[in-house]
Amino acid sequence: MDMGMSTTTGRAWAIVAVVALGITGAQSAGAQSIEQGLLQLEWGDPAPAAPGKVERESRFNAHLVKDDGSRVALDPAQARKAAGDLYVLANRRVAIAFGALPKGVSSAPPIEAIVPVDRFAQSAQASAATARVAAAAPINGVTRWVTLMCKFSDIATEQKALPFFQSQYGEGVGQLGHYWREVSYNKINLTGSSAYGWFDLPQPRSYYVTQENGKDKADLRKLFADCGAAADPSVDFGSVQGVNMMFNGELDGYAWGGGSCAPLEGRANFCTRVTWNPPWSFSNLAPLAHEMGHGYGLPHSDNSDGDDDTYDNPWDVMSDGWSNAVRDATYGARPKHINIFQRHRLSWVDTARQQVLVLGDIATRQVALDYAHLVGSTNTQMLVLSLSPQADPYATVVYTLEARKREGAYDGALAGDAVIIHKVQASGTAYSIDADVPAANTSNNEGSMFKVGERWLTPEGTHAITVTAQTATGFLLSVGPARVMSSPNPPRLKPNGASASSAPATTGTQAPTSPARTPTTARCAAPGGARSEGCAVRER
Repeated sequence: MDMGMSTTTGRAWAIVAVVALGITGAQSAGAQSIEQGLLQLEWGDPAPAAPGKVERESRFNAHLVKDDGSRVALDPAQARKAAGDLYVLANRRVAIAFGALPKGVSSAPPIEAIVPVDRFAQSAQASAATARVAAAAPINGVTRWVTLMCKFSDIATEQKALPFFQSQYGEGVGQLGHYWREVSYNKINLTGSSAYGWFDLPQPRSYYVTQENGKDKADLRKLFADCGAAADPSVDFGSVQGVNMMFNGELDGYAWGGGSCAPLEGRANFCTRVTWNPPWSFSNLAPLAHEMGHGYGLPHSDNSDGDDDTYDNPWDVMSDGWSNAVRDATYGARPKHINIFQRHRLSWVDTARQQVLVLGDIATRQVALDYAHLVGSTNTQMLVLSLSPQADPYATVVYTLEARKREGAYDGALAGDAVIIHKVQASGTAYSIDADVPAANTSNNEGSMFKVGERWLTPEGTHAITVTAQTATGFLLSVGPARVMSSPNPPRLKPNGASASSAPATTGTQAPTSPARTPTTARCAAPGGARSEGCAVRER
C-alpha cells in the first residue's frame, strides 16, 4: 500500500469533517491553518515554434481565491500531491490545510491536503480509499460559453469578423458545438453560446503585457477585468459557464486556459472558466478547444520519450493539437478527441463502458474493446489495468487502454487504427506508451500503436495484453497475468536484462519506461541484427 497516499487522504477527510461541522479550530484537523476559497488553475500554451526553433515550455499556475478576492499562490507540485486529483477540483470551492513552517523559514507554508467542500453529502461519509472518487464532480448538461472580442487601444486590426466567432459555436460538423457533444458522448453541449465584439480595451498592449526578467508576461486578471467590463453592458453573464476572450494582438507568446474572476454582473468577484486567445489560437479550432479543455479542468497529456515537451502526444488534443489533425478550410486545424482517461476524469465514460482489473486479478479473459469515439457502444471502451491493492484502483499506477480509429470529422487524420495505452500515476498526467527504443519524439509512430498479433507486458510484469483480432467496432484483446515461458520457446527479453517484476516504476513527473512488446516488423531490430532492449520475442 502507498502509505504516503493513505496518510494524506486520511488527513484530507479529517479536514472535510472539520469544515462540514463548522469547527473553526485548525488543530482539530491536525493542520496549522485551514483556508477556504475557489481553486483556480491556469495553463499557458506557447505558439507553435518556427522551423528550427525550440518550442517554449508550457506554464501552469494554481491559486486559491479567497472570499475577499485575495489570491494565495499554491506550489503546483505540493497541490497535486495534496489533492489526489487536483484537476477535478478546478473552479470549485475547496478547503486547504496548510502545515506549520519550521522556525526561521519565511517561505509559503506547505500544503498538506486539498478537499472539495461542495459535495459534503457524499464526501463526508467517504473512506480514505474512495476519496478520489468522492471528489469527482461530473461536468454535464449545458455549458454556455461566450466569446468576447477585445482590441488593444493601440492595435486597430480585426483579424476575424463577428460571424466567424459566432459560427465557431455551431452544431455542424467541424464546429465546437458538434465537437464537444461528440467527445463527451452527448454529456455536455454549448447551447446558447454566442459571440460579441469587437470591444475597445481602455489601455494599450504594453499595459497588459509587461516585462519580467526580460520576458513578456501577460496580466491575465487585468485582461479579463477590462475585456469583461467593456462587454458587460452588452452581455448577460448570468448563465455563462465559460468566457473565450479573443485579442487582436499577441499576448506573451502563449494562449491561456483555466479560470479567473472579474467584477461583472454587479458582483465584485464573478468567477468562471476563462480562456485568453491571441490570433494564432482563435484562427484554429484545435488550440481553442485545447484552451476550453483547460477551462473544464483538463490537464495536458504527454508521451513517453522522457523530454520536457508535453506537446508530443497526437492522440489527445490536450497534448498535440497540430499533428495528425483534420484540416478545415474555415476553422483551420480541427481538434482531435481527448484520451479515454481525460474523458473519465470528467465523468463522461459510463460505468458500463469501463472494465477495471485490479492488482492480483489473475484470471485470463477476452475483452471486446470498442472504438473510443463510438457514442452507442455496447462493449468496453476503457480498459484499466490497476497496480493498486487499495479499494480505489486509481490510487497508485494505472494503464488505460482504448481503441482509436482513423475516421470521422476529428480523428480522420490519426496515425492509424490501433489500441492506444496510457500510463497514469496518482491521477496525474496520462503518458502514451511507446514500445520503440528509444521512444519517438512524437507518438504517432508504430511503437505507440498496438495492433493485431502484438503482445504487451506491463513493465511491472503484472498484466499481459494480446491484440487478437480487429472487429467492425474495435479490437478483441486477451488479458491475463504474465505467462512464464517454457522450453523450447526462448525467454522473453527484458529491458537491461532485468526481470519484468523488477522494472522500476516511474514517478508522476516522469514518462513511463518502454515496456516489452512482441515485434511484428523490423523496428525492434538494432543495427547488426541484434534485438533492441525492451522488445519481446514473439509468442505463439
